[in-house]
Amino acid sequence: MKKIEAIVRKSKYREVKEALHGVGVNFFSYWDVTGLGNEKEGHVYRGISYSTSDIQRRYLSIVVNDDFAEKTIKAILESGATGDVGDGKIFVSDILESYRIRTGEKGGDTLK
Repeated sequence: MKKIEAIVRKSKYREVKEALHGVGVNFFSYWDVTGLGNEKEGHVYRGISYSTSDIQRRYLSIVVNDDFAEKTIKAILESGATGDVGDGKIFVSDILESYRIRTGEKGGDTLK
């Protein structure tokens, strides 16, 4: 099993969610977050400088079986990209075990 953590623009969340549903990922957790990125310059609009490093983002936590990892990552990459600095990041880590609290069963079937 893999844990996929993605930080995406809040404005792209709906598209990412729909793309995930499209590949069969129907359960995940998310949080609204704000972070600082690598961009050091701001944008000027009507004479006022705005920081672009404080873009509102959404943090997604998704656990999938190994065979769903690549299609999950591809769905996020394709739907979450704008081509601009600050589109976000994806982190992938191994999950050793999962348990369904209701029944006590364990393993990859708990993700279904």
